[in-house]
Amino acid sequence: MPHPDTTFPGPAALLAAMPFAAGLGIELHEAAPDRVVGSLAWTPEACTAGGVLHGGALMALADSVGAVCAYLNIPAGAGTSTVESKTNFLRGVTSGRVHATARTLHVGFTLVVVQTDLRDDNDRLVGQTTQTQIVLGANGGAGS
Repeated sequence: MPHPDTTFPGPAALLAAMPFAAGLGIELHEAAPDRVVGSLAWTPEACTAGGVLHGGALMALADSVGAVCAYLNIPAGAGTSTVESKTNFLRGVTSGRVHATARTLHVGFTLVVVQTDLRDDNDRLVGQTTQTQIVLGANGGAGS
C-alpha cells in the first residue's frame, strides 16, 4: 500500500519536514519504502554522564528514521504518528556516528510496524527500536 507512484521525496526534502530531527543533527542518506538509512554524530552536547551518547538521542534517531520508513509505505495523502516505541540499548557510544537502518516488519491499513537497527562506526549493534506508527488520514484511515 505504498504511495501509488514510484517517485518519493529525496532524503533532504524528508529531513526538511522534520525540524526537530534536523535540529538534533540527524542526517538521512537513503530513503526508499524498503529501507531508510540515517545517522547521528556523537557530540558532547548530546551526551549523558561519562561522555556516552544519551539514550534519548538514540531514540530520536530511530524514531525519525523509522517514521520516514513508515511514511514511505502509506497511501499518498496519509500521514503517520508513533503510537508505541520500544528500544533495547546494547552498548554505549562514546565517539563517531550512529548509523540507523529502518525496515518495515508489517504494513497494514491502520498500522505500520518498523524495526530500526542502530550501529556504531565499527558496525556493532548499539541498539534496536521497534515502533508502531498509526496511519492517519487517507482512504478511511484512523485520522479520517
